[in-house]
Amino acid sequence: MKKCCFIGHRKIDGLDAVKERLRDTIEKLIISGVDVFAFGSKSDFNDLCYEIVSELKEKYTKIVRVNFTCAYEGFCLESEKEKTEETFRKVFKKDISLQAFEQENEFKNKYCAGRASYVERNQAMIDFCDVCVFYYNKNYLPPMRKFSKHDAVFYQPKSGTALAYKYAKQKHKQIINLYKN
Repeated sequence: MKKCCFIGHRKIDGLDAVKERLRDTIEKLIISGVDVFAFGSKSDFNDLCYEIVSELKEKYTKIVRVNFTCAYEGFCLESEKEKTEETFRKVFKKDISLQAFEQENEFKNKYCAGRASYVERNQAMIDFCDVCVFYYNKNYLPPMRKFSKHDAVFYQPKSGTALAYKYAKQKHKQIINLYKN
């Protein structure tokens, strides 16, 4: 079984064009033998990838979606989705639609990775996979932030996607970058 993961910036520029390239890329990967797709969280790119893989799962039923969560993030198994959504509907009194996966993969340091656990989660996804599909703009910088809410000094955080891209290159993974200038 060949495996693929998705890592990208939180926001996507030119959504329609990226969606078209992504759909073509994922279908080509499936045809070439990739049938396990790993997802992280907290980005428009991840959500878009999940949406497309889930649509293609209807055509290619052998596809397996695997969720890699950080500490305190939840997920839903496909087999429990309907029941969980119904419970949420009753509690919140509105329609709830959850992402559902066939498996969860808990990486080694999930509960002790700390503030930047997404970095270790991304590395675990890369180690797990043969192919890494990125939405990576090498010129992107995350917004400046404070070390704490009481601090007056701002700093430039590193891009988690840039760190993951560098790690995938070091690990000699097949990389597909869907970002276009």
